[in-house]
Amino acid sequence: MNSSKTTANQSNISVFQGIFLSLKRLSAPVVMILGILGTIAAFNLDQAATSIEFTLEALLSILPFLILSVVIAAGLKASGADQIVAKAFEGRPVYAIAIASLFGALSPFCSCGVVPLVAGLLAAGVPIAPVLAFTIASPIMDPEMFILTAAGLGLELAVVKTIAAIMMGLFTGYTTLLISRTGYLNDALKTIAKPTCSSGGPAETQKVYWRIWRDKDRMQNFWRQAGTSGWFLGKWITFAFLLESLMVAYIPGDLVAAWLGDNNPYALPLAMVVGVPAYLNGYAAIPLVRGLLDLGMSPATGLTFLLAGSVTSIPAAIAIWTLAKPRLFALYLGFAATGSLLSGFSYLMWLSLIS
Repeated sequence: MNSSKTTANQSNISVFQGIFLSLKRLSAPVVMILGILGTIAAFNLDQAATSIEFTLEALLSILPFLILSVVIAAGLKASGADQIVAKAFEGRPVYAIAIASLFGALSPFCSCGVVPLVAGLLAAGVPIAPVLAFTIASPIMDPEMFILTAAGLGLELAVVKTIAAIMMGLFTGYTTLLISRTGYLNDALKTIAKPTCSSGGPAETQKVYWRIWRDKDRMQNFWRQAGTSGWFLGKWITFAFLLESLMVAYIPGDLVAAWLGDNNPYALPLAMVVGVPAYLNGYAAIPLVRGLLDLGMSPATGLTFLLAGSVTSIPAAIAIWTLAKPRLFALYLGFAATGSLLSGFSYLMWLSLIS
């Protein structure tokens, strides 16, 4: 009898050990995705289905950007051209930051589509300052967003938002450059975003071999890099989209409107505080801000909310978290908050002068 109980207990232990080892093999975002979906399904099966549909549609929309960026990054590493990309930014960070800010504000990348590109730039050895400038400026504005903002909120606010995107990129880049010279940002990237180390001497002595498909070792390196980067970014972006689906479902727009309405004297700083952690997406924000403006909210408050939320939308913020260590991620959030607040106050002062 005791022998059969012991055997049964050992069997149960083996089962639990097997489950534990299986979960351990899965990475953190996969476990969290399964846990969230399981919890939602237990209480609201319809919402679980809606979240899955939302996540899949979002993934399909970003898939071309993800594949292209992963292929480019893996190709640069396999061919040795990543050293050339990094060398292009050496010795002239002031110009690189300006170019990154302008290109970021005018490029057609959404807040999620920019992340794989950022990962590729970091992996190629591009300095943190211009990359962070691009990361801040890019999600704020793109050609499609400019058209929709002008149509929904007016041409003036669309132009002001574009200027603010460029200025926030410049502010971020040059401040990061100063901070990096103190050594504070040394080793601030996670392993997935670090550049490939050269094995044959200085970068200028390395030969670039573009026809990597003719070299078995380089092709193996290419597929290894592509698989690692694609899986790493893909699982975290999936988790981010899942969280976004829940925010869309459970954060009422009326609550945001009450906080940011004209009756609140602290609306502008609150727009920054609310916008940084709780933003949904740029396109959905346009009708919300339009309604608040119709109720008498200052355009400066609307601008602050749009800027803070654009930079730190849930998918973008989580994706940046996967690339940067906590101190660099905190700096990224700090630039989003400070830049959006300064832009809002500047616009408020300008409105006061012309009124």
